[in-house]
Amino acid sequence: MTAFRFAHFAGATALALTILFAAPQPAAAQANKKIRIGFVTTLSGPNAAYGQDMKNSVELALDHLGRKMGGIPVEVIYEDDEQKPEVGKQKTEKLLQRDKVDFVTGYIWSNVLLASYKPVVDANTFLISANAGPSQLAGAQCNPYFFAASYQNDQLPNAMGELLNQKGVKTLYIVAPGYAAGNDQANGVKATFKGKVIGQDMTKWPDQLDFSAEISKIRAARPDAVYIFYPSRWGVQFLTQYSQAGLKKDVPLYSAFTVDAVSLTLQKDLALDTYFGAFWGSDLPYAINQKMVADFRKTHGRAPTFYGAQSYDAINLIASAVTATKGDLKNKPAVRKALEAAKFDSVRGAFKFGPNHFPIHNVYQQEAYKSADGGYDTRTVSTILTAYQDSHAAQCKMQ
Repeated sequence: MTAFRFAHFAGATALALTILFAAPQPAAAQANKKIRIGFVTTLSGPNAAYGQDMKNSVELALDHLGRKMGGIPVEVIYEDDEQKPEVGKQKTEKLLQRDKVDFVTGYIWSNVLLASYKPVVDANTFLISANAGPSQLAGAQCNPYFFAASYQNDQLPNAMGELLNQKGVKTLYIVAPGYAAGNDQANGVKATFKGKVIGQDMTKWPDQLDFSAEISKIRAARPDAVYIFYPSRWGVQFLTQYSQAGLKKDVPLYSAFTVDAVSLTLQKDLALDTYFGAFWGSDLPYAINQKMVADFRKTHGRAPTFYGAQSYDAINLIASAVTATKGDLKNKPAVRKALEAAKFDSVRGAFKFGPNHFPIHNVYQQEAYKSADGGYDTRTVSTILTAYQDSHAAQCKMQ
């Protein structure tokens, strides 16, 4: 009888323990949960410095957050797109299918983002671009699962067109790479420039690094100014050849996304006395911006690029949604609402989304200068446009 009772007690205890550990435990589940973020950028090849700048800024944002969002630990899985659309898509699908990420972000290049976009939104996963802002995704192809924590490709060239008007430029020559972002840049500046575009060249992307033919055509056309969009090494090469041709002193150069904290280390004097714009600057007076820039400088010896600043914002945007929903990321309408509210401190100051999930923000004129220590940096000169919304928002029929 005693043996039976002991056996019965032992069996009941084992069953109870099984039920105890199998039963849902919200507090424990919350404590053990991890927010998983996939970050796709370029981490190899000649443009790896920009992807690394983004990664460094993400890590800084996580440090400032205590490596948690809403009290929940965060894991960021970085993937290298090799600056190839097909590779970016493969890495994106890996993040969705194998890593089961909660958010996907990153993306420098518009053509890589466009190749990767559909798998993410079709999976009802939120995609937050940290740089690329193609016009298609701002207009007819806008989607409730897509947000840009950066800009829309046309916004900066729209502002530069206005700056050209302010400077009294009457004739303009445009040179840009022939891919999605380059097309948006050329169309964007033409949309607001009131003078006459007397020449336009769309160069081969990404293979062309010799611009001597285009520069010869500029010399023959004799425009009042030249507008270019050449990020990274393409910008270094264009500025080098433009200066060597002797055109810099005669034909003012206006640009977008061509001068930044990385390229400036190579451009140096070539970037001086040129005109360019930006949505963010390392000298903007907001407390979070000053903290981000100071901590980045302390670790890396220079200011971050705008790619890094936007990546920092992307992480804080995601954190705001996780906090607002208390980590309940299965509630997609609530996550979307929290992302749309954008209740976070942006390094750009006031941050607001338009109806197409692209930012409405200021655009600044900036200039490069030589600092007292012999280095080079950029500073904000003036505000070209205030609280500017992109021109494609009206075409967005968000569901």
